Amino acid sequence: MVVEVASIVLLVIIFILLIIPGAFMLYGFFVDRKQARHAVLKNYPLIGRVRYFLENIGPELRQYLFTEDDTGKPFSRKDYQDIVIPAKYKNRLVGFGSKKDFDQPGYYIKNTMFPKLAEELSVDQTPKISTKIYQIDKEHLFSRQEHRNDQSVSPYLLDQTHEVIIGLKARHPFRVKGLIGMSGMSYGALGDRAITALSVGLGRAQGTWMNTGEGGVSDYHLKGNVDIIMQIGPGLYGVRTESGELSWEEVKHKASIDQVKAFELKLAQGAKTRGGHLEAEKVNEEIARIRNIPAYQSNDSPNRFREFNDVYSMLEFVDHIRDVGGIPVGIKLVVGQEQDVRSLAQAMKETGKMPDFISIDGGEGGTGATYQELTDSVGLPIKSAIPILHRALVEVGVRDQVKIIASGKLFTPDRMAFALALGADLIQAARAFMVTTGCIMAQVCHTNQCPVGVATTDDKLQKALDIDEKSYRVTNYVISIREGLFNIAAAAGLESPTELTEAHVAYKDLYDVIYDNHLMTNQH
Repeated sequence: MVVEVASIVLLVIIFILLIIPGAFMLYGFFVDRKQARHAVLKNYPLIGRVRYFLENIGPELRQYLFTEDDTGKPFSRKDYQDIVIPAKYKNRLVGFGSKKDFDQPGYYIKNTMFPKLAEELSVDQTPKISTKIYQIDKEHLFSRQEHRNDQSVSPYLLDQTHEVIIGLKARHPFRVKGLIGMSGMSYGALGDRAITALSVGLGRAQGTWMNTGEGGVSDYHLKGNVDIIMQIGPGLYGVRTESGELSWEEVKHKASIDQVKAFELKLAQGAKTRGGHLEAEKVNEEIARIRNIPAYQSNDSPNRFREFNDVYSMLEFVDHIRDVGGIPVGIKLVVGQEQDVRSLAQAMKETGKMPDFISIDGGEGGTGATYQELTDSVGLPIKSAIPILHRALVEVGVRDQVKIIASGKLFTPDRMAFALALGADLIQAARAFMVTTGCIMAQVCHTNQCPVGVATTDDKLQKALDIDEKSYRVTNYVISIREGLFNIAAAAGLESPTELTEAHVAYKDLYDVIYDNHLMTNQH
């Protein structure tokens, strides 16, 4: 019996070592040598096949074996851990010092000699939030033993004196108790399980909001009793007729939903000035119904609204939507030509009409899928864009009436603090929240083949995403980041992160010169 088993094993080994490579070589000789598309395969079939195999798995090799912790793009391994660890373990502690290269140019928050004590912070810590947090029991080379604990944690919300109020002119202003919310991600771009986990997790965290993306409000956005900003893109999904015209009845209906606190008109996102795109396989019948478009057909939205074509007609449109809906209305843009921003601010001053908030996205922000030339080189980075918008509104005297919501790779407390200090009132994040629901940055979001079930509507792939488990990661991430912002405020001698200004941020250049922000703006 033992001899028979040994013989079978030996035959299997021989098959693996000889037969398969032999078949591979025969295939290369008879097929690859006759094809005309690949010169390497024609001359060197076997080596060519190995080359293409290694090229195909190159991203994975670089991510896990060869790329340094802080060099990967668009997010490094360290960036990824800075999201996952707070989400899973509600922990931001590091040992032995920072991995940041302090010789490189960068922003810094100015600390004070006498920071605020915990009891001196203007923070609302009631009610406590019930969540689940992982604890590591044993760490081995090839495995990890851990378990989840039920914990009651402090929410780190803004107190009443520091809460942000959006839309003072609207019949129903939007009061925000936390500085961090989820940026626009549509149902369709993400699957129903991911949207549900995000909604439930954000609702549990309290004091935050969820932007629907241009795909409209779905039942999954409403699952978690979280405040909603409904985004309206040029395709008018969710508020359009079958022929593609704006339906004012739908505007009124969406505004009547209790959880919908504001509308946002999306002029641009990251570098996506080409409009939105959704592949046919993602447009299932439910998504088609929500968007009022044909099912299982690829869909593109235009790169700008047909309803207006200059800042004056846009402000009229904003004013009319606010009048019909009764809730605040904002716009989302990417800063490019500075004169455009100045013209917008000047038109606000002249007409007295203005959006209640402006969501500003940096060129480094996520765009779903767009062309290389747009994502790499169109649109100013967020830290350059915020001061341009902030100062334009200050100069014409309307800054106190318009809130600024910033997004664009702002996923840690220090990055968010820089944005707040440069002029933002609130922060939005998108890809960070994808990571909290399981995203591994496979960068196949637009193909409907997301391997972890986040950016896909494929039912089989979505089974990998456990809604309950991921929802707690969303909750932990939001609360942990809010706590980090209060830590920074205390270090700067402030009662609340809402008090961060240009005076609290400095910039170090390549020559070790430290600039105050107002000097930095004039010299860079």
